[in-house]
Amino acid sequence: MLLTGAQIVAEVLIEQGADTVFGYPGGAVLNIYDALYEYQDKIRHIMTAHEQGASHAADGYARATGRTGVVIATSGPGSTNIVTGLATAYMDSVPMVAITGNVNTDQIGKDSFQEVFIGGITMSVTKHNSVVRRIEDLATTLRRAFAIAQEGRKGPVLVDIPKNITAQKIEFTPQPPVHPVYQSRTYPGLAEVAEVINRARRPLIYFGGGVRLSNAGEELRALIEKADIPATHTIMAAGILGYGERHDLGLLGMHGCVTANLAANEADVVLAIGTRFSDRVALNPKKFAAQAKIIHIDIDASEINKNVKVAQSITGDAKDVLQQLLPLIQEADHSEWMQQIRTWQAEDYVPQDDNTKLKPHQVIRLLCDMAGEDAYYVTDVGQHQMWAAQYLRRVQPGHFLTSGGLGTMGYGYGAAIGAKIGIADDRPVIHITGDGSFHMNMNEACTAVSYNVPVITVIFNNAVLGMVRQWQTVFYHSHFSSTEPERKTNYVKVAEGFGARGYHCETLDEVRTAMEDALKQTGPVWIECVIDREEKVLPMIPAGGTIDDIMLN
Repeated sequence: MLLTGAQIVAEVLIEQGADTVFGYPGGAVLNIYDALYEYQDKIRHIMTAHEQGASHAADGYARATGRTGVVIATSGPGSTNIVTGLATAYMDSVPMVAITGNVNTDQIGKDSFQEVFIGGITMSVTKHNSVVRRIEDLATTLRRAFAIAQEGRKGPVLVDIPKNITAQKIEFTPQPPVHPVYQSRTYPGLAEVAEVINRARRPLIYFGGGVRLSNAGEELRALIEKADIPATHTIMAAGILGYGERHDLGLLGMHGCVTANLAANEADVVLAIGTRFSDRVALNPKKFAAQAKIIHIDIDASEINKNVKVAQSITGDAKDVLQQLLPLIQEADHSEWMQQIRTWQAEDYVPQDDNTKLKPHQVIRLLCDMAGEDAYYVTDVGQHQMWAAQYLRRVQPGHFLTSGGLGTMGYGYGAAIGAKIGIADDRPVIHITGDGSFHMNMNEACTAVSYNVPVITVIFNNAVLGMVRQWQTVFYHSHFSSTEPERKTNYVKVAEGFGARGYHCETLDEVRTAMEDALKQTGPVWIECVIDREEKVLPMIPAGGTIDDIMLN
């Protein structure tokens, strides 16, 4: 087939199974958008309000479906607007392909209109990026981008295409889609790792998003049950173990459960799987699990000994490693250790209910009860994010979407739209946000309305930048510098102005009524929940602190 470069872009998208893309048109990608018009029966294009929203939507689509998300942006400001979305995906290992347009090849390097070197700009926030200079390389480069995004540790890949290349013609030969498969291999040191686990008296498993990305939940649970080992997780691994499971200790780290942090402090062996010892978990790397022999399993060799020095390590896919480790693990009974954990749990921090006003934990539990077992939850970043991570009780693997590594305020609405479009069924998508985060990207309401996407947005409105204000309260003598913006936003009116449905709630009964209606709607709904600005995320361990520094009030 003799095709233009733009048509080749569309053909490769179809070939790789990308039937939905998110983006915003502009001069440098007009040829690509002309091709999308020709292929509109095979590729659905979702035009967002802003390119950043498109990048977050591609991210949410990828997290919710496991497929590669695709975002398209024009040159210059169009491409720079997706940088935050790429960095968000990069930090959380999300498979994405970003296709950007650029000025003609003969205009590159001349400060042409809307020209930036997006390849250089994104070098540190993409797994790989390419600048296409010949049409002969276009199809191969795009195919390789999809392969790289999914192989090994997943992540975003950028392909920058000058406009003249999208207009040139060349023969195109279709190829099968790329399906990277992790090749099982032998892991030196696995027997020694098993021996350490078998000898442990107070073992602990600490697992992260890598377990979800490798679909290793079954293997993880089998190891936990066989060896009678309690387990704690990062925010990226929410839902892999069900709330209330016997060995589940909940969230670890700065805002994690007291029991989980105590267990890490007292363990004699810590098996870390698919996690990177971030500074929100290992707040003081030199004192993290100080009594334990730490074993680290991760697919990315660069993570080994990066943040915390470990005694032993295995570099490989979590599922493959656990499958080979399980036969070497002996049946065990750590009843004495589990009894100590039960004692801690009985004394753990529990927030107090109050039916006279809205309490975050009560609102979140109500959302869980009403949304059902199959709901997806998408958060922005701040206090509401931590409350969601702490109190969501009915979350399945891959159903909790949040910006864990970069901490991107404004991530949630675009990601929720992408997730809902990706799952394409009746399962609810609940977007939990704060008034600070929501103001950053509430413009994506027009996208939800235009495409009739029934995302339910629950806004925790305390009229302040809650998490930053909490830090100012604790560490800056209550100097509330620029965290009390005193905005007068009427969310019901703004929602209605966009064409959505809005609710203002000050009691739990009002939230219940709003949710009952929201779950019946075929379009977007906003539910504003007014909460006290003095509500804090607890427990809290200060940055650089240990369990000895934990704050409960």
